This record gives sequence, C-alpha cells and structure tokens, in this order.
Amino acid sequence: MREGTASLVRREDYSAPAYWIRSVDLTFDLDPQKTLVINRMEVERNPDLPMQPLRLDGEDINLTRVLVNGESISFRVEGAQLVLDGLPDGRFTLELRNTCAPAKNTQLSGLYTSGGGFFTQCEAQGFRRITYFLDRPDVMAVYTVTLKADAKAYPVLLSNGNLVEQAELDGGKHCAKWHDPFPKPSYLFALVAADLVMREQKIRSRSGKDHLLQVYVRAGDLDKTEHAMNSLIASVAWEEARFGLSLDLERFMIVAVSDFNMGAMENKGLNIFNTKFVLASAATATDFDFAHVESVVGHEYFHNWTGNRVTCRDWFQLSLKEGLTVFRDQEFSMDMAGAASARAVQRIQDVRLLRQVQFSEDAGPMAHPVRPDQYQAIDNFYTATVYEKGAEVVRMMHTLVGRDGFAAGMKRYFERHDGQAVTCDDFAQAIADANPGSALAGRLDAFKRWYAQAGTPQLAASGRYDAESRRYTLELTQRGLPTPGQPDKQPWVIPVAIGLVAADDGRALPLQLEGEPAAGGTDRVLVLDQPSAAFTFVGVESEPVPSLLRGFSSPVVLDAALTDAQLLVLLAHDQDAFNRWEAGQQLALRRLLAAARRPDDGTPVLDEPFVAAMHSLLRDPSLDAAFKELALTLPTETYVGERLGAEIDPQRVHAVREAARLQLAQALRDDWVWAYEHHQPAGGYSPDAHSAGQRALANLALAMLVLDATGSGDTVWPGRAYQRFKDAGNMTDRFGALSALVNAHAELAVPALERFHALFKGEALVIDKWFALQAGASEPVGEHAGRVFTRAKALLQHADFSLRNPNRARSVLAALFLNNPAAFHRRDAAGYVFWAERVCEVDAINPQLASRLARALDRWRALAEPYRSAAREAIARVAAKPELSEDTREIVTRALQD
Repeated sequence: MREGTASLVRREDYSAPAYWIRSVDLTFDLDPQKTLVINRMEVERNPDLPMQPLRLDGEDINLTRVLVNGESISFRVEGAQLVLDGLPDGRFTLELRNTCAPAKNTQLSGLYTSGGGFFTQCEAQGFRRITYFLDRPDVMAVYTVTLKADAKAYPVLLSNGNLVEQAELDGGKHCAKWHDPFPKPSYLFALVAADLVMREQKIRSRSGKDHLLQVYVRAGDLDKTEHAMNSLIASVAWEEARFGLSLDLERFMIVAVSDFNMGAMENKGLNIFNTKFVLASAATATDFDFAHVESVVGHEYFHNWTGNRVTCRDWFQLSLKEGLTVFRDQEFSMDMAGAASARAVQRIQDVRLLRQVQFSEDAGPMAHPVRPDQYQAIDNFYTATVYEKGAEVVRMMHTLVGRDGFAAGMKRYFERHDGQAVTCDDFAQAIADANPGSALAGRLDAFKRWYAQAGTPQLAASGRYDAESRRYTLELTQRGLPTPGQPDKQPWVIPVAIGLVAADDGRALPLQLEGEPAAGGTDRVLVLDQPSAAFTFVGVESEPVPSLLRGFSSPVVLDAALTDAQLLVLLAHDQDAFNRWEAGQQLALRRLLAAARRPDDGTPVLDEPFVAAMHSLLRDPSLDAAFKELALTLPTETYVGERLGAEIDPQRVHAVREAARLQLAQALRDDWVWAYEHHQPAGGYSPDAHSAGQRALANLALAMLVLDATGSGDTVWPGRAYQRFKDAGNMTDRFGALSALVNAHAELAVPALERFHALFKGEALVIDKWFALQAGASEPVGEHAGRVFTRAKALLQHADFSLRNPNRARSVLAALFLNNPAAFHRRDAAGYVFWAERVCEVDAINPQLASRLARALDRWRALAEPYRSAAREAIARVAAKPELSEDTREIVTRALQD
C-alpha cells in the first residue's frame, strides 16, 4: 500500500463480522511463479447484523473464478477487497480460484519461496496475499488443506493439524492432505513444501496420549537440532506441570527457514521458525543463542493455548496473546535455570531488555498503550510495549493474586473462552473472578489502566525513621508523563515489593505494618493505587534502608532517594538479588550521568568507593559468576542517554562510558586475571546456567584485560585472546575472544576476523555474527573516531551481504542504527544520511524490516544539536518519498508530528 491509501483503524470502531466462515477446504498446486489456490468455504451470514455484501480481503493475487453453491456469479473488486452482492441468506458454499506468485514475494508475508522451498507467514495480515478471505482474528474456521507439488523438488509437504493422507500423482507430483480439528483464525494458517530433513521424537503426555514431535531443517543442519528438540520436550512437560495444559494434536512440528521477518510463528501444530532460533551446536552457537532457542521454542509452543485455543478478538488485543505468552516463556526460562540465583539472573536480563527498548519506546513518538487505540499498519505494533510491557502487566496480576491464584485464574480463563476470540479485559476478569478476595479483584477497573495508558509511571519514595518509637514511614508518590494523545494520566495500580535492610549490619528486618498484630516475614507487597500514600512499619529495631520494587515488581522508573552509602548497603547485603544488582547499576549510573553533564575536564568517571565495591563484589565467594558478570557490566549508552532526558550528546555519553570501562579495566586488573583463570568450566561444553555463567564472567574478564593491554601497548593479553580464539572448543569462548579483540581495536582483530570468516563461511548464522560484531563494535574515541561507521558501510559491499535476507540485513543495519549509538549519531550527519538511504532501499523490498530500522530515530527530539536538526532532516527526507509503504510511512510521520 502506498501513499494516500492507508486508513486509520480505531479500536472503538470494532464491530462483529457480517459473515462467519465455518470451514475452509484449501487446495494448493504449488509452483514458484504461479501457484493455483482453490478455496472452498462454508460461509454463514451473521443474523445479528443487517443483510450486506460480503467483503473479502486480498492483496497481490489474481482471481479467476467465484462460485456460490456451485454456480458462477459476478463479482467486483474495490481497492483491496473482493465484494460479493446478492448472497443467499443463512449458510452457503463459496469457492474461489486464484493464483499468486510466491517467487516474487520479497515481503516474506503470505506464501513465498526461500532456498528452493515454499513457506508462509500469515500474521498479521499475510493470508490475504494467498487468497481472498475474511482476514481478521475473530473469524475462526476448521481447515482442511491439500498440497500438490513436484515430488522430487518438494518431498516434504506440511500444513496445520494432523496428516490425513498422502498419495503419488501423475507427472512426478505428489500430494498430502492435512486436517486441523480446532477452529482458528487465518493468521494461524501455515504450509511448507520443501526438501528438508527431520529429527523426531515420540512422547507420552501425562494424560497418557502419544504424540510425535518433529523438527525440520535443510540438509546439513540436522546436527544442530538436538537442543531445539530438547527444548520442545521440556516445554510440553512444563506446560502440563505448571498449568495443566496438554498438547492437543497427534503431532507438533517445527520448521526452520532462513528468510523470515520474525523470530518464529505459532501456527497451529506447524510452527515456522527463523533458523536463528532453532539451530544450535557448541561449535556454532553461543550460550546466548542456546538460551534464546529454548525461550523461543517455549514461547511458540505455549501459544498453542494462549493465542491459538484462545485468540484475539481484534489486533488491538495483541498483548492478550503476546504479553501473556512472554510472561509464560519468562517463567519457563527461570524454571529451566534451576537455582534461585540463576532465576534472578534471568529476571535481570529480562528487565534490562525492558528498560533498554520499552522504556525508550514509552518516551518517544511511538508511545502507545499495551492495548493500542488505533493503528495505520498493524505490523508496527509488534512492539516492546505489547510484548515486554504486556508481560509485566501479567506479572503484576501474578504478584497480586499469587502463584496458586494465578493458576486458578488461568483455569477459569480457558473454561470460559476456549475456542473463542476475546479481549484483554476478558483475561483480567477471569483472573480476578478466580480470586475474589485478592488485591486485584478489589481494584480491577483501576488496574486495567495498565492496558489503556501509555508511558512509564514515575515512582518516588522517601522514608523517615523514628528511633525512639521504632517506626519507619515510607511515602510513595506516582505520576505519569504526557504521551502522544494522552496528556494526562490517572493513577496506576502499582505493586511494590519491599524489604527493609538494617543500615548497620545489613540484616533483613521483620515487617509489621501499623495495625497488624505481628510481623509477617521480611518481605511483602504494598499496593499504591492513589497519587500518593504512606505506609508505617512498627517495631523496626534499627534504622533501615528500604529495598523497593524487589524483583522489579512493577514496570516503573523508581527514584528511591537513597544515598550512595545506602545503595552500598543494598549492594553488599540485600536478600533480593535483583535489587542487589540494581544498587550497583544505580551507583554506576549516577557517576556516568554526572560525568556526561559536566565538561570533559579529565576528572575520573568512577570514584574509589565505587571501584572498591566492584572489587568486593567480584571477589565475593557467595555470588554466582553469572550475577557478577551482570553486576560488573556498566549501564548501556542507550539507557544512560534515556536517563539524561534531553540534550543527549551520544558522543559524550560514549566517551564517558568508555572512560569508565577503561578505569575498571585498569583498577581491577589483578581481579580480572583471577576471574579469567578461575572461571573456566571443566569438562565438555554444556549450556547449563552455571557453566554459561562461568564463561560469561571469564569472557568479560578477558575483554577488560585486552582493553587495558591495548591502551597501554602491552601485547600479552591480546596475544592470549588470539590464542583462545584459535583454540576454543566452543563458539561462546571463540566469539568472546574475538569480541574482546574487536572492541578493543587490537591489532590482532583484523587477522582474527579474517580467520573467523574463513572457518565459518558456510554457516549463515555464524557469518551473521561476524557482520554484527563489526557493525556493533565500540567506536574509537579520539583521532580514530568513525572507524566503525566506515567499516559498517563497507560491509554492505561484501560478497556475503544481502538486503533480501532479514537476518543478514539486520546483522549490519540494525547493529549500527539501533545498537551502536556512538557510531550512528555523528556530528557530520553521515550516519543519518546513510540511514535514510537504507530505509528507503529496504522499504522497496521488505516494508516490515524497513519500518523497524526506521525506528532508530524515534527519540530524535531528545538529542542535542547538531544531531537533532540533522536527524529531523533525514526523517523528513524519508517521509517525502512518494513510494513508501504504509509500515514505514506511519513510523516517520509519527516521528515528525508535534
């Protein structure tokens, strides 16, 4: 869709469909240039609405015939809709015949080809690119699908549900028939026809039923599928154990494809995945990759119930399935991690992502509620707000009703709505109704403001201790900042998990609120549902340090007004691992912000108390290696910039953070040597949480040692890093060593990069890492500034680079535009010029990818000059292009709005 044709869709305008499609019988005669689609539907008029034409959605398809009850009828096409008048009242059969051209589909939405095979991606509105249909999530039908294709070229034929029959056909073709007994919306349809190999595993569920699990990949990748299969088996078992939800089909299939816009797609029984989230081996995947395969496999499997069996009434309810399922995959990952410390590490990682991406989104022109009120292109609302913040909203419900109460609420939800398309309100109501005496049930209407209001609440806290009466009063105040279309905010319901830590010796103090008969443990959840409130604790034996928002109990920005001394107490003693990490991050953030706001006068960024605290933390034998690695990693440049608020100078922020990193590298040199030498996992490679934590700390230590050595001219540690790079027995250590060399700009980085490419030139996902490492590398400060940007531009000319493959395009462009602010935001505006050119170029090929790249300049108004004016000019240049997709146009238009 091009300029002037996109219309604004509003949630308030929702109405039920005028017709229902009860069943669909699809036949595909697959050909890359011209695929024939025969679509037979049982259609029923909605008796609750007046008689009206049937309007079916379609895009880039060639319609050849329309039959109603076997008789040919006339039709007309209005814009992107097929309009049928004079239809029978009640139920009738509608048959459509059309063709589409999968080989020409570079958008990777609908039916397309990749690597010589056929694949589909129908969420959100791809099915209309296959055949005319009521392409909306509240129209749910039972599907039967017959696939016909050349048997030699496409030996594997897959679709949703259960395999009914297979047969050989004349002319070297074959066919397969699939039936999905569960009604589903069109966005969950899928087919695959390709030359693939398969790993399979038979399992028996708790209910005693047998199921077949299958993972399909291209030849040569089968040895990288064991972890994905193990993750799927673990997902099935976890879902049954945690929520009592069983696999409901005879088989469950995963197919990996290299050309895919998303991470994966939960099509009923036939999940199609980006290869990035299926393929993993010790030689080609890092610990990070292994963790993400497990998480994404779990996420898509859990959608079988939260998204498939119960789906969205309309796309405004997207978080109904995505926020809930992200929460569930986060819980799954924490449970798979095992130990409490490993669970805390997982939580910290999830919150870092939320703050890095979603908080920034809330502060920019694309700020929107978890349940948006309007959209121009729905693909633009697959956002961190819908996913990550949506998960936090579900987590707050879990906090307010408890683990058992939440499980009861989930049971009530499925009892009420299985097989239906419903809303976020329906989910919240089910959780509250199952817990009538809970803090959620009594505040449900106010709690649902989390779905309706955009922006990140600002929470302020202050405390007063009266030693004589042994009373501690905590005052909490909340406020909401204006966001586009929402200048004023009503109070949110904010669960605040709290503990009190003794300032003198760090012990956990018992908690007894005024009016309670006795203390009730050392932690609890307070609920702030007004602009402000005071909570008084009695029997507090000594002056406390409040440990607030434990486990990050609400997605807010907290100003706890704690002194450095108080933060140091929490860093050393807090029982809550998240808040212990957070104390260190706040100490670091204060120093980074102070340095970024003052002129560069040579004053060290970090002071001695902070460095000493980091030394103690690194040497603390009670802490896990994974936690230490997180705690010793400084806040990102993006997060520091966001906390600056306005007049952000990305180059200054980068220089300050790099100076702080070098300080830590130099001041803790002996500690880094110890950390590196004492955190090498013994035995063969395993991606378990403990081993991964040891490797993470060792690789951080190596990076700091190489940084220190490169700055001083020492060659010992760069040499050791290069040797480790050559000798490593797994990708985590090999890539960690390579990253240490590249980010320190050591001389050995160049031969290491060349050797890495030569070793893995046949491994697409590994070469993606090679590209991303260079485009995302730390930009040198000083006379060599601009080196990374220049290299990133040159990478687009590399023989292995292609804009048509989303993974490869992201490996350079997203790494530069979204993840490397110092290299991207240049005073000469070259980064913005390059951005504008690439966004337009990619938009002509793949609008979904282009719109995501376009969001790199969402926060241009917060930049200092000369960045701000140059960024606005670049956005306006893109917006002025007459041939621009609705996806990208919505992003740049909203960015320019006052």
